[in-house]
Amino acid sequence: MDTTLFGPALAALVASATVFAIWVATRKRTAAQTIGRAQDEASRLLRDAERNAETLRKEAELTAKERAHALLQNSEQQTRKRRQELESVERQLARKTEELTEHDRKAKQTDTTLRDAHQSLLATRVRTYDLLGPAEAMGHRLSGLFSLEMWGGATFDSSMRFLHEDPWQRLRRLRKRVPNICFQMLLRASNAVGYTSYPDNVVHEFVLEAARQGIDVFRIFDSLNCVENMQVAVDAVLESGAVCEPAICYTGDILDPGRPKYNLDYYVQIAKRLEEMGAHILGIKDMAGLCKPPAAFELVRILRQEVSIPIHFHTHDTSGINAATLLRAAEAGVDIVDGAVASLSGQTSQPNLNSLVEALRHTPRDTELDSEALNDCSHYWETVRSYYLPFDNGPRAGSAGVYQHEIPGGQYTNLQQQAAAMGLTHRWREVERMYAGVNQLLGDIVKVTPSSKVVGDLTLFLLVKGMTPEDVLALPDDHDIAFPDSVVEMLAGSLGTPPGGWPPRLQRIVLRGRKPLEGRPGADLPPADFESVREELAAELQREASDDECLSYVLYPKVFKDFERARQRYSDVSVLPTPTFFYGMKVGEEIGIDIEAGKRLIVRFLTVGEPHPDGTRTVFFEFNGQPRQVTVRDSSLQVETPTQPKADAGNPNHIGAPTPGLVTGLFVQPGGKVERNDKLLSLEAMKMQSTIYAPRDGTVSEVLIEPGSQVDAKDLLLVLK
Repeated sequence: MDTTLFGPALAALVASATVFAIWVATRKRTAAQTIGRAQDEASRLLRDAERNAETLRKEAELTAKERAHALLQNSEQQTRKRRQELESVERQLARKTEELTEHDRKAKQTDTTLRDAHQSLLATRVRTYDLLGPAEAMGHRLSGLFSLEMWGGATFDSSMRFLHEDPWQRLRRLRKRVPNICFQMLLRASNAVGYTSYPDNVVHEFVLEAARQGIDVFRIFDSLNCVENMQVAVDAVLESGAVCEPAICYTGDILDPGRPKYNLDYYVQIAKRLEEMGAHILGIKDMAGLCKPPAAFELVRILRQEVSIPIHFHTHDTSGINAATLLRAAEAGVDIVDGAVASLSGQTSQPNLNSLVEALRHTPRDTELDSEALNDCSHYWETVRSYYLPFDNGPRAGSAGVYQHEIPGGQYTNLQQQAAAMGLTHRWREVERMYAGVNQLLGDIVKVTPSSKVVGDLTLFLLVKGMTPEDVLALPDDHDIAFPDSVVEMLAGSLGTPPGGWPPRLQRIVLRGRKPLEGRPGADLPPADFESVREELAAELQREASDDECLSYVLYPKVFKDFERARQRYSDVSVLPTPTFFYGMKVGEEIGIDIEAGKRLIVRFLTVGEPHPDGTRTVFFEFNGQPRQVTVRDSSLQVETPTQPKADAGNPNHIGAPTPGLVTGLFVQPGGKVERNDKLLSLEAMKMQSTIYAPRDGTVSEVLIEPGSQVDAKDLLLVLK
């Protein structure tokens, strides 16, 4: 092809291609340059970002350090401030602790004059009239006392039975006079203030009512040291908000290796269990005064190591050295001890409170009680004690014999009264020896009400019957001896079980085929129906019964009924002066009777007329200056009564009285058929109940007594055929 024709065009085309190639190349270079610049910019930005990030990181680190440093400085300042405040508080606490420690080292005192002292010395016969005498002054002048022990124990029963007084009224009257000192009572755990086990709801309601009426501290114990028997009472006290002081009852001698049953570990284990139950204070109840001074020191020393609650020590001065027991206990660190004012102290009562206070004066355990106030109280009771001379028959001096017979201080004079009622006054030394023998017969038990009462009942029973402990163990299983009800019930398990159980042979002889209880006695007792009790009592009283009257009735049905009849017949005799109550008035004597605040009656006794044919006399007197007269029966007049025949010991048909006493129940009539072990009648002598059972099958041919008859030992009661 002739290219000449295309030369210019081709050249132009080539030129254009060259220009395009150059443009493309230029564009490539430009793009490359742009990319390069972008990359450079990106690199620069990245480097800037990295530099900025590094700067920010460094700034952040610096800021954090500064902030942390600032916070640290502030924290150190706050810490220093808190430390200074803490050191100030610690200094104040140290001073307060020192003050409290110094105060805590002071031995605190419980005054037992209003309860255990007179129970132990005067057979629980002291009247509310005399208790009220010094009460208000005690509240003012002896407010440093830890407590006044003034209720419970035997006083509940005795005030109704012997003094015709309402125990609840005593509590209320004393509480009104002494509002500022803790009132303390003695509670027999599941036995409340009685001699048998009561349903749980009775114990519970009794505790709550006592707390409502003024009891602040409950000392709770079980007569056999059965901790399980104390649980219901402890729970009730804790519920009431009062101070709970369960106690271990001390017997034996922890320092005697020959008597290991009641060693130190025995008491430590009980104490630990009581603390676990919720006790506020641990009581040590040395009811017979058996804890000798060295034993007291060791017991308290070890217990302080084993339990963390305060310890309260109670003892009796029967041996004459128990003030030393309390001083050694104080030396070992005991927190509270019991004492009685001087004129009602010593013997079977508590150690002398007045002397204890002075013995600790100017020592680290100084009580800081007012000795002059205590001495004034003692002067008062020295006079009042003379009113109770017929009951003041305890030992006149301390005796080491207590370490052999082990009769509790609170039982001693009461047991003497029982012995006197059975004609055994002249055989008192035999009573002491028999008491020790009966204790061993029962297996060496803890002896405190009601278990101590059982030991006493069996002691008097055996002496009246002319039997020994060995004679009891020699009885055949089918014997016909009617042991006191209290003995039968205790060996049946109604009070619980002692360590190691009851002696099997004795238990079999006394129960005569009866199966003993198992477990806690109160657990299987049906609850008391208080609504039914209230209705029954309202019918008896012809008015609505109060809560405390219902409780008194449930605890002591017969005693309360007798008390209420006496109150309806004679009104409230607690307002009478004590000499008048016990001994009557002399001709020409004038007395004032305060029946209520601001209302006093003036009575002047003029004379007594001659006896009337019906055995009555006319009594002439003035009442607020006005002449009056009243006709009363004279029980001192001699009445001829037929002599009660005696049972012939050789006649198997004769049923005789095992002991003196009052016939309280008759369960058969002439002509009635009986089977062996059927109940025939019941006797009571100074709180000791006995049930007479048929010795064999037969028919009642003659009944020589009736309810209310007073009989002597061996009197003929029934004749069988």
